[in-house]
Amino acid sequence: MTPTVLVLDADPPPRLGRLTGRARIVHTDAAHLAERLPAADVLLVWDFTSHAVREAWPGDGPRPRWVHTASAGVDHLMCPELAASDTVVTNARGVFDQPVAEYVAALVLAVAKDLPRTLELQRERTWRHREGRRVAGTRACVVGSGPIGRATARTLKALGVTTALVGRVPRTGVHGPADLDRLIARADWVVAAAPLTGQTYRMFDAHRFGVMQPSAFFVNVGRGGLVDEEALARALARRWIAGAALDVFAAEPLPADSPLWELPGLIVSPHMSGDTAGWRDELGVQFVASYERWAAGRPLPNVVDKTRGYVPGH
Repeated sequence: MTPTVLVLDADPPPRLGRLTGRARIVHTDAAHLAERLPAADVLLVWDFTSHAVREAWPGDGPRPRWVHTASAGVDHLMCPELAASDTVVTNARGVFDQPVAEYVAALVLAVAKDLPRTLELQRERTWRHREGRRVAGTRACVVGSGPIGRATARTLKALGVTTALVGRVPRTGVHGPADLDRLIARADWVVAAAPLTGQTYRMFDAHRFGVMQPSAFFVNVGRGGLVDEEALARALARRWIAGAALDVFAAEPLPADSPLWELPGLIVSPHMSGDTAGWRDELGVQFVASYERWAAGRPLPNVVDKTRGYVPGH
């Protein structure tokens, strides 16, 4: 029997033409997901901003044997029932690594060279000479030792930045959580690129921002829940740190009335750090390749440890 692939849709939909004749593709929105789950062999979470899977999964009936999300994070779909099931969960690990790393590097360079202010002064037709900051020789602490964190560390090192990487457990080239406060206290650039788990939820709080030096710049390209946004707002208002850039938020899209939009020293971007031209096509190609492995009974890549909430490192 031809397997059924249920796609939790987003616009534009994935290109799955290569699966013609090899899979029955059924599209659904969040409202109809629960009723269509029992008939699916595979679930493709193309709408990776939706929490519909977490809400629909605990219902009655059979569940797909494999769930793939077109995102690096899996916190939007994990629930106790999915975690306890035999269903295999995979993610889009590998697609976003270098684009996110380049985005972080762009922020570091833009801040060091005061490019945001340059653009403001240009709009005002104001000629005001300033001195920029040299990037080479500064220090960075990248929190999260997965592919995105490692790519970010490599890219910053290429700019001459001395970079420390912090992961869940210490190993060669990676510091453990016990070193975090010491490392961010010395860092000019602190980058959050960790998965969102029970251990990392709001790990960047008033204490962590208080540990950072006043000249430090904070960047979050991980998950919005890594940061206590109120604590960050206070840290910026009190000049505990020099500035910050958030690409992810606790609530997305960021509400128009959020005070974060006008917070001095904060750069807001709409969860776009990993999205480069052709990224959706890459996600579709990755899923099709994984489906072919699954259909052939071969091991799937990027299998998430459902108790940890991410793909374990090697």
